Amino acid sequence: MAFRAMKGRPQNAAPPAASDTDVAALPAAVTRATPAATAAALTGTLGLAAGCWVIAVWQMNGMSMGTATQLGSFGFFIGAWVAMMAAMMLPGAAPAVLRRTRDGGVRAVPLFAGSYLAVWALAGVAVYAVYRPHGTLAAGVVVIAAAVYEVTPLKRYFRRRCRAATGSGFEFGLCCAGSSLGLMAMLVALGVMSITWMAVIAVLALAQKLVPAKTAIDLPLALAIAGFGVLIVLAPSLVPGLSPPM
Repeated sequence: MAFRAMKGRPQNAAPPAASDTDVAALPAAVTRATPAATAAALTGTLGLAAGCWVIAVWQMNGMSMGTATQLGSFGFFIGAWVAMMAAMMLPGAAPAVLRRTRDGGVRAVPLFAGSYLAVWALAGVAVYAVYRPHGTLAAGVVVIAAAVYEVTPLKRYFRRRCRAATGSGFEFGLCCAGSSLGLMAMLVALGVMSITWMAVIAVLALAQKLVPAKTAIDLPLALAIAGFGVLIVLAPSLVPGLSPPM
């Protein structure tokens, strides 16, 4: 059959041009991003996170007063908050960035990462609206509540969706914000301008993005957070940096 179809065609004739349908039908192995593009996306993401760590440390130097921290002007706080979130959350978003690069090419990465960070910027606006300097009792209660949230079905749902990294950067950001809600509440309660607490929460958030949920790990972590909250309520003086120096 194939011989008959080609019989009437001159030997030197050029092959027919590929149609749009043919291009769309190309296998994923042909259309996926090159290793160079993948490496560039990963390097850019982690490099931006590293640069934001430097900016956050510079902006927040001397700003932390524990539970009595003042946020300053709206513009200053949002700028510092976005730098903090980029530093803390972009490393954990690296797998999602790589998947986006493979699906849409390196040009899709800036929009994906930008809309992801936009969710955290909106979270900063909410923090600025509700935050007030508070006492150690309030901080301890928030930490205990964060521990309870760690073992709720809602937390597991958002964590699973965050690790799946499907949809747009905005949708991905919403799921990751839901997954890290308790941890972010802890950061705000303990010292929103504290580099120490920022580093601790960043490590926990990164681990939860990269490691699947396991009761053997997550339950002891939640109990440890709850015990820490009880310690804050009963003996806040034992927690360094929680109260402003006298």
